[in-house]
Amino acid sequence: MAKRGELDWGILATSVGPRVRLLRNVLSARSIAVSAPQGLPTGSLTVLALVAANPGSSQTALAGRAGINKSALVGIVDQLEQRGLIARDKSDADRRRNDVRVTPQGEQAMKELFAAVTREEGRIRDALGLRDLNQLLALLDRAIGALE
Repeated sequence: MAKRGELDWGILATSVGPRVRLLRNVLSARSIAVSAPQGLPTGSLTVLALVAANPGSSQTALAGRAGINKSALVGIVDQLEQRGLIARDKSDADRRRNDVRVTPQGEQAMKELFAAVTREEGRIRDALGLRDLNQLLALLDRAIGALE
């Protein structure tokens, strides 16, 4: 039953997609608001964080974890490289591949973006508390794993 002034989900009451989409849309808009003033493309924080946490990973693997297609990832990496936030080097193991790494300037940008995004997510963290937040993240990971 919907609260006064809210719409009822109706047949979608037990559906995950509409709620995740709604949350994603709100968070994406806030992410854009944080990234745009710095002239960075949407997804920059995700790419920087994944590259920093997974050195030597393929761009295909990074795109999969970021939830974007490979060409979009390449576009983001190109822009981050132009800004000096990421560097690409030929892989020693496979000359057809580039190893991507975060530069010291990229580390700083990543920390600043993460701080801004963390502030934007503050209301969610406050509403859930640490235990429920950790449970939500675990449940989301399980749901994503079920679809991979």
